[in-house]
Parts: sequence; structure tokens; C-alpha cells
Amino acid sequence: MSTDATTTTGSDQPLEERVNNRSQRPNSEAFKAFMASSWAPDTAELPEQDEVAPYAAKRRAAISARFPGERLVIPAGPHKVRSNDTDYRFRPHSGFAHLTGLGLDHEPDAVLVMQPTAEGSGDEGSNHVSTLFFAPMAGRDSEEFYSSARTGEFWIGPRPTLALLQARLGLPTADLTGLEFAITTDAGVVEFGGMRIRLLRDVDLNCDALVDTSRINTGVDLEASDALDGELTEALSEIRLVKDAWEIGEMKKSVAATVNGFHDVVKSLDRAMAHTRGERVVEGAFFARAREEGNDLGYDTIAASGNNATVLHWINNNGTVNDGDLLLLDAGVEAESLYTADVTRTLPVNGAYTEVQRKIYQAVLDAADAAFAVAKPGSKFRDLHTAAVTVLAQNLDAWGLLPVSLEEALSPEGQQHRRWMPHGTSHHLGLDVHDCAQAKAELYLDGILEEGMVFTIEPGLYFKNEDLAVPEEYRGIGVRIEDDVLVTADGCVNLSAALPRTPADVEAWMAQVRKG
Repeated sequence: MSTDATTTTGSDQPLEERVNNRSQRPNSEAFKAFMASSWAPDTAELPEQDEVAPYAAKRRAAISARFPGERLVIPAGPHKVRSNDTDYRFRPHSGFAHLTGLGLDHEPDAVLVMQPTAEGSGDEGSNHVSTLFFAPMAGRDSEEFYSSARTGEFWIGPRPTLALLQARLGLPTADLTGLEFAITTDAGVVEFGGMRIRLLRDVDLNCDALVDTSRINTGVDLEASDALDGELTEALSEIRLVKDAWEIGEMKKSVAATVNGFHDVVKSLDRAMAHTRGERVVEGAFFARAREEGNDLGYDTIAASGNNATVLHWINNNGTVNDGDLLLLDAGVEAESLYTADVTRTLPVNGAYTEVQRKIYQAVLDAADAAFAVAKPGSKFRDLHTAAVTVLAQNLDAWGLLPVSLEEALSPEGQQHRRWMPHGTSHHLGLDVHDCAQAKAELYLDGILEEGMVFTIEPGLYFKNEDLAVPEEYRGIGVRIEDDVLVTADGCVNLSAALPRTPADVEAWMAQVRKG
């Protein structure tokens, strides 16, 4: 890997400079002058506006309506260090991505500032005028062009100019150097004529420090401000509970890519069975598809074979994949827009379920179908879970596994059936795999389903090898079936229906994929 450095000697060299000791960069004036010369002029025309731009504008208007007369500060977040001076691929905070429409890996350190204006005179008839602050691409005549491994074009490739992003997003842009003035001017105690600031906290420490310093200097109560900031975070989650048409289109793309990834995994199973870390073979097959068709994984892939399938979030993926076992694959592709799928299938490694595996699988499938039946406008979100676990409890009772009556197990005081499925049945899905996580309980768990909501349905049963409460034939079997669901005007659509769900269909599909 290439390096970027200037050697400095001396025992008193600051620690933060020592990372630059690993190589030498020329610093002569002659080099700098030559490096800044003889570059072709940029003749690229400005791009057309992104398809997402008008949707993002409406989302900003929705947030504006909640906080009239207040300055809103929504940072993307900085790079995160992976190892010493190498960073993880940058991913902006989902609230920032939602309001700007920016996906992929730009722009680190960017901040969306929504300035209040007279009611109805702002963007889209809102109460705010928005500006995107970021550090634009440095010119090829600057040292940054070749010296910065984080921001220099020579190191990481072209970055957008202010004019380019403004054209793409239909959103005014400004250089990041003007951020402090934009945030702090006129800030202060509202009762004394100051401007109230609300900040999406814990995303960018520099933004936190800038806003907190302004509050301290103007006598604003920090504890009260924390509560106000929390309300902004909450609102940014809640406006994502119902997806717009553009978001639904992006989620369909991520689901389609995910389906292709599941096909790739089935093709890899023979190689996985022959490998000492077969789960890694499975993980790698899916990851290749995620990078080929999307931006990345939506979350770390769960490739759990045998007893590992009874571990709810098994991501070590260092086990074997054995003939006769089940493979629980929980995976999702994140599209370039950052919207992710989240799908699970439990596959017989050799292509055929055993009698016991099929019985357990069918019970989970019946539970999922019960949840699908209530996934329609007017139902409560919690109804999905109630429907699914009731069916699971009925099956566990029929198999003689419940230590009490079915009625007692289903009572709030019982819940013994949850030993074998301690997780929830559904979660909202979108920019985050667990989307809208900061929404109030009355809008999430007790929320009423509406057209445009997207969530998972994912019941399961998990019988660990060590579980002496079940017969030996059940032990080491974990089954989960997870689909991505869109609520429509009169019911719901299974976005991931292209992947077979019934035992017979799964077996037929696997045989066809392996053959061809």
C-alpha cells in the first residue's frame, strides 16, 4: 500500500507527527511548482439534478415543520479510523443521508445547516433555508492534491466541487470554513432574543464541541439543550417510518441484489463443505455480490451452520458447513443509496431437509404467514409479533415442549415459549437495518401500520445443543425465515418473495441452482 509522509527527526517529535516517518515526500520548491503545473483544465459540465433531490427536499420540509424558528445542525460525521492512519469506508449518519439524498462514501465532515426563516418562506414553502457545508475538492495546484491521503485527489480520486453537489442535490452548498459562523451567529438564550440551536449529537465531536461552546458562551442551559437535541434525533427517526416512492424503489434494488447473493451462496455450498471454515466461504460469496451490485453489506453477514444457527447474531463465521446440517443465512446488500435489505433463509446444506428439520421449518413458516396476515393498514406493529409467537407456542405445545399449559405460556406472566425465540418478530427497515430506532414507542411498537412502511417479518426457533429441555433430535437446529415487507393500501407485498419459502420450493430451487 502506498504511503504519504515527510520524515522528521528528533526525540522530541510529537506523537501525532510520527506516523509520517514511514516514507519521504519531496518538499522542494521546484517539485511543488512542477507538481502544480501542466494539468488539463476541468471542462466537465455540471450534472443534472439527482432523482432523489425533490424527495429529500420534502423530507427537509417535514423536519422544518417540527422546529420552526430554530437552527438545525445535522452532521454527516467524520472518517472513523480502522487501524492507525487507515480509515473504514466512510458512511454518513442515516439522518444526514435521508435529508440530503447523499449516499455512497461522501462527504465526510459535511454538515447540513437549516436556518430558520419567516413561516412558509423557506425551501419548498417550509420554515427553513438549508445549506450543505463541506470541504470541496482542492485544486491540482495545491499541496493537498498530492499530500493528503484522506482528501487529496492524487490519493483517493476526484471529489465534488461546491457547484457539482449543488447541481446534483438542488441544495445550496458552502465551504466548510464558513460552518462556525453559520452555526454560532446570533445563537443564545431564546428569552433574550438569541437563536436556539438543535444538534444531531454524538455524530461529529467537532460539531458537538462547536455547539456546546457556543451554548456555554451565551449562557444556554446545557442539560436542557441535551433534551432538545434528543427531540431532533427522535424526529429524524420518526419521519423515516413511512417511505416515499424513491425510497421504496431503492429498497427493491437492494432486495434484488440480496436475492442474487443467496443464489451465489447456494452455488458455493460444495466448496464450503470441503473447507475447514466453510462459513467464511459462504460469507465471502455473499460479500462479493454486495460489492458487485451495491455499496456494501447492510450489516455483518450471519452465515451460521449447525449449532451456530442457534446463536442469534453469529458473525464469527469460522465454523464448518457439514452435510446434513442447516445453514442459517441472514444477509442484506446495501444499495449505493445506503438503503439495505435484510433477508434470512435456513437452507439444508445437502439440499434436502430431514423430517425433524422440515417439521421445525414448517412451524416457523406458519408463524411468518400468520404475521403476514395482519400486515395491513390499521393493524398495530406489535400485532405482527403476537400473531407469530402464538403460532410458535401452539406448535411447541403440540410437540410437548411447554412446561405449562398453552394458555399459561401465552399469558404475560408465563412466556415460557419464548425460551426458543427470545427476539422480536419485526423491525423497521431502510437506511439502517434496524431503521427508525429512536422513534417513540407509541409510534413504533404501538404504532399503526400505514401504507409505505417497510419492515421485516422474521420468526424463528432455536434449539441449542446444550438444551436439555428438548428431545435430542431437536438439538442443534436453528431456523429463521425473514422477509422484507411493504405495506400497501389494502395489505402488504413481500419484497423478497423471489426467494423460495416453503420447504419443497427451497429444495427445488437449490437443486436447480446447483445444477445450472
